[in-house]
Amino acid sequence: MAVADDQDLFDALASSQALGMLGDRPIAEVVEHATAFVAALDDVNGLVVDLGAGGGVPGLVIARARPDLQLVLVDRRATRTDHLHRLVGRLALGARVDVVTADVTTLDLEADAAVARGFGPPDVTLAAAVHVVRPGGRVIVSEPPGHDVERWPAERLARSGVTRLPHPDSRVAVFHVKPQP
Repeated sequence: MAVADDQDLFDALASSQALGMLGDRPIAEVVEHATAFVAALDDVNGLVVDLGAGGGVPGLVIARARPDLQLVLVDRRATRTDHLHRLVGRLALGARVDVVTADVTTLDLEADAAVARGFGPPDVTLAAAVHVVRPGGRVIVSEPPGHDVERWPAERLARSGVTRLPHPDSRVAVFHVKPQP
């Protein structure tokens, strides 16, 4: 399914935006940006966790573009997860998308990948992702426009237990979770 033509998805995300759960960028731009996550998950199968799922980006975009994946959308704010539950039902994704109200660090998951858009500072985001992603899995983090080239220094990555993977799209940073020693 091409998400660029998915009016149901656009309408669902517009409702998130109307509730203040997404910024004020046009929904088409928000969806286009989220396609960078879809591409970075190209060779991932299984379970993907959206950290701080908020208004449903990138999780709902991934779910619509990749019907082969299972997703868990996690946010610690019940107002957001209540809304996400409604959107998952509205988009008929309930068979493979779960919504969880929790602090991600309290979850006991072994996901194949985690995605994060605006979750928190780099160290916090990587720590949360590594907590829920199995060794050998992948972490994909949104890069802010004009991001600092030193956002991911080697010592931060070593501390976090990940290595950065080359990826052609500068809108996301892609990491491999190293096996525990």
